[in-house]
Amino acid sequence: MDKPKYLKGKLYFLFIATFIFILCITVRIPRTPRMYRAVPQPRGNLACPLRLSERTITPLNNTKHLLVSAYMDQRVNGFDVRIIGIFKRDSIQPLHCVFCCVSELSNTTPATILQHSDNYGFPYVTTDVMCRIPQNCDATHVSLLTQPGGERVFNQTWLPIRNQKTKGKEEEKLQFNFTVCISNLFGDYNNVLQFAQTLEMYRLLGVNRVVIYNTSCGPDLDRLLQSYSQEGFVEMVPWPIDQHLNPSHGWLFSESGGDVHYFAQLTTLNECIYRSMDRSRYVLLNDIDEIIMPYKHNNLMSLMEMLQQQHPNTGVYLIENHIFPKNHFEPSGRFHLPRWNGVPGINILEHIYREDPDRKIYHPHKMIVKPRLVDWTSVHEVIKNSGQQFKVPMDVCRIIHVRVALRKSLTLEQLNEDKRLWDFQEKLIPSVDKALRRAGLGQS
Repeated sequence: MDKPKYLKGKLYFLFIATFIFILCITVRIPRTPRMYRAVPQPRGNLACPLRLSERTITPLNNTKHLLVSAYMDQRVNGFDVRIIGIFKRDSIQPLHCVFCCVSELSNTTPATILQHSDNYGFPYVTTDVMCRIPQNCDATHVSLLTQPGGERVFNQTWLPIRNQKTKGKEEEKLQFNFTVCISNLFGDYNNVLQFAQTLEMYRLLGVNRVVIYNTSCGPDLDRLLQSYSQEGFVEMVPWPIDQHLNPSHGWLFSESGGDVHYFAQLTTLNECIYRSMDRSRYVLLNDIDEIIMPYKHNNLMSLMEMLQQQHPNTGVYLIENHIFPKNHFEPSGRFHLPRWNGVPGINILEHIYREDPDRKIYHPHKMIVKPRLVDWTSVHEVIKNSGQQFKVPMDVCRIIHVRVALRKSLTLEQLNEDKRLWDFQEKLIPSVDKALRRAGLGQS
């Protein structure tokens, strides 16, 4: 046989064999679903995490439960990590924690499941899953198993463990002084003008960050939110709870039905506290149309320095809610600005008449909290905390809440004139104008 032809034949055979081998390997590698971020698998041990959840709500495999986020939390003796979730109350079973220790899996450890006491009768409840990290594990991610066996690990999704350096971190090193947590923006809410006025008022009071859990909103408000988000003042947290459960539009199951209280408001409030724990000295828990307003100080820091000096062991400050009915207008019309006519929403500067709360019935508060002293919160009070609570007198600080009247039988003469917002109008109005122009709203 001719030698050159023989060598050419061998090379051709080798090329074909190599091509088939590479093709077989490529076909066998599974594709990672788009909802997860692929993580390379190190050689020599079990790789982790195989699938890292990038969602804000993640279904837990083989259960009826939802996971939200995981945080390092060593304040509770015997535990290291707190996983915040939404669990179906009648379907809770034993769970097991497994960790990614940089590049290999840990042994499983039993989980402790803690249901929050407030559920208002709904089938689903805010739940904390407490985990202990095994020794010699530098944990970066965590997952939960219904069975302790490792053979099911690769079907699981993993949550990153946040607040890794919370323990022992000095308070002076925190990024923000004040964070406002606003939960559960949903439906066609499009109250643009009041929202812009509220955010700019908070900026003047010294708030550094506003966190909003957004299911949906109106188109104009969405433009404003995107503008604030790009600026960095607002942190938008997508909250697609309606893709997983039937959320209630009311707060009580017996009246409104559904799977979970008010678009899982209790979950978002608690999640925001832990999200802010490693970043913010104080957290304000209130609604999108409420302003926690100091009346004897020009900013929130001066208020809190005074309160902390007088009540040094306090971690929860209860602020009384006061309604300013939106159907009563300031008579001069001095703040009815034509350039705002085309902006949807309430102009809070036009509403100066305040209801006195009915002291004969329960009157709700909102809160300023030190997040590191809070374990669980509800809407109007903290359920578990390590510090004291203090009701701030209404002449020191109260909530300005412009909305539908609560005590509808009161006449204008029975209301109190309250022009506190006007003290800030010289800076507030130009700031609102700038925010609206930036979002392409209102007249230029």
